[in-house]
Amino acid sequence: MKSKIALIAFGGNAILPNNQRGLQSQQMKNAQKAARLMIHVVKKGFDLIIVHGNGPQVGNLLIQMEEAVTKIPPFSLEVCDAMTEGSMGFMLEKALINELRRNSLDKEIATLVTQVVVDREDPAFENPTKPIGPFYTKYRAQMLARQKNWTVIEDAGRGYRKVVPSPKPIDIVPKRIIRDLVQMGKIVITAGGGGIPVIINGNGVFQGVEAVIDKDYAASLIASEVKVDLFIILTNVDRVYLNFGKPNQEALSVMSVDQALTYLEEDQFPPGSMGPKIKAAIEFIQNGGKEVLITSANTLKAALINRSGTRIKATV
Repeated sequence: MKSKIALIAFGGNAILPNNQRGLQSQQMKNAQKAARLMIHVVKKGFDLIIVHGNGPQVGNLLIQMEEAVTKIPPFSLEVCDAMTEGSMGFMLEKALINELRRNSLDKEIATLVTQVVVDREDPAFENPTKPIGPFYTKYRAQMLARQKNWTVIEDAGRGYRKVVPSPKPIDIVPKRIIRDLVQMGKIVITAGGGGIPVIINGNGVFQGVEAVIDKDYAASLIASEVKVDLFIILTNVDRVYLNFGKPNQEALSVMSVDQALTYLEEDQFPPGSMGPKIKAAIEFIQNGGKEVLITSANTLKAALINRSGTRIKATV
């Protein structure tokens, strides 16, 4: 009997929360907590694909490079993406192996450093919006903008930062490898941080670009390509809510694609928080996907048995 496949996506702050310094020991411990969550999905009979964010981690790496710039030449953003895919993949992979052993589960794990293709004509390249890396003085920011053709902005009175575009992913380079591995029963960790953004240049070859790919959109694309049975998006709330944070806040346990589109048009899901997750869910369902589950890490176990979370389907 063919196993069901689930893809689970969660942010980099699950491994490095805002209230922690980012010590290696802290991140290893957080990876263990994440691994215990993943085991709940495996125990439900799913083969598993994992997509994680890397925002805090790649930001810290860029700060390290700025501090050492007079001694060691810095790497570009796409190489930093690859570095954090490897380091975070290792932490998650080791934690998962240990958790599988504790639960007497016989599964192998593969971490893939993943290139993700974006359109070089994507309008996002004309309007960089994502601040990354360290804060600079005005003088240094202007100097770097001239030297490296960066776009820099003043960030809420805290200093100046580089901003990069956030184009939509259009293809996953090793998609067949991901599909083959998961169909063989392997757990696959892939597209960390949304993947390494590349374009196909005028010569028809891959070229890395400095950009940020939303990990939920990358996860949705992989889920569609692999035809997973359940796409799980972890966030910081137990369910999706209408009128979130207001006296008339209303929890949604299930939602159709048409309802989700209507709520988006009504600005129920802001671009900076729930919006991209809902859009990623809609894309997955519209591309033939079966079901999306949006919930928090704390309520994932209950959500897997329909006691929490919000499920999005083609119709309800």
